[in-house]
Amino acid sequence: MAIQWDALSKRHDEIAEILTSSSLDTSKRHKLQKELSFLTGILNKHKDIQALQKQVQETEQHAADNTDSDMALLFEQELIELQVRLEKEKIELDNRMFPADEMNERSIFLEIRAGTGGQEAALFAGDLQKMYTNYALKKGWKVEVDSSSATDLGGVREVVLYIQGHQVYGHLKHESGVHRVQRVPQTETQGRVHTSTATVAVLPEAEEVDVSINPADLRIDVYRSGGAGGQHVNTTDSAVRITHIPTGTVVACQDERSQHKNKAKAMKQLQSRILAAQVEKSQAQMSEQRKELVGTGERAEKVRTYNFPQNRVTDHQVDVTLKKLDMVMLGALDEIVDALRIKEHESRRKEFIVPS
Repeated sequence: MAIQWDALSKRHDEIAEILTSSSLDTSKRHKLQKELSFLTGILNKHKDIQALQKQVQETEQHAADNTDSDMALLFEQELIELQVRLEKEKIELDNRMFPADEMNERSIFLEIRAGTGGQEAALFAGDLQKMYTNYALKKGWKVEVDSSSATDLGGVREVVLYIQGHQVYGHLKHESGVHRVQRVPQTETQGRVHTSTATVAVLPEAEEVDVSINPADLRIDVYRSGGAGGQHVNTTDSAVRITHIPTGTVVACQDERSQHKNKAKAMKQLQSRILAAQVEKSQAQMSEQRKELVGTGERAEKVRTYNFPQNRVTDHQVDVTLKKLDMVMLGALDEIVDALRIKEHESRRKEFIVPS
């Protein structure tokens, strides 16, 4: 979109004039001061960019006109430095004008559930768990299994991963939705390709200031953890299930042997689920105003198809197809994730929003 810099400059001057009035109430003054500060920042940055662009043009001309090879080389080196500075300034201006989701920096809870397809869906859910774990480890993030429910054949009915690190939510938030697999199941004797699904939900980790939960709204149940048998069987009631009564949200954790640790983990997960619901509601309201849904992670949408016979994976959100499903399942998700992040950035640029 084209930014009307003259109009922004005029608005800046209008606000500065209004703020000289002594009759402004505190709330209105605070709002206008915030807008003035924002406009001052981007207008100054725009002027810096214009000055750099002029320097680039002049240096290009000097480099072209100079017949002294040594001087021409100096101008070319200076030109490279100016272009690097110009690109950095443009990126900074872009980030100021079209700010990214402030939650991008956060860690996440990533929930994978087996969908339609019985045992094959559970096996696929297990494969997705390995894929995301490998991707996270490649990024240098820390991965913990917060809770899980396994099947007899080695699949998972449901698993919740806690992934900690820099920009985890920013990288993985578009994974939410239905993931479809097309392959010959291990239980298929005639070699027929079946279609199964698993659902993924990505929840940004909540902070204390994000969600306020009244202890009176909680029902906390403790029970004995399931185990693999032998020494792994827990003989105490250490597993914890928490129900948030107003919203009906239920979380459970049995990963730790300590009831106290399981309760703490379950509370963090509960806060993140409630925060995710609040974010989704806010984004839905925004979409009605802007007629465009950005990054809602709606569960019903099919986001990706994994075709094993053709070694092909297709992401339907960005229409990207890769013929290297084997590598993707090992955690090579960068091409898809980068395409999704670029699409999000482009969608942010569709509307210039002055902070209110």
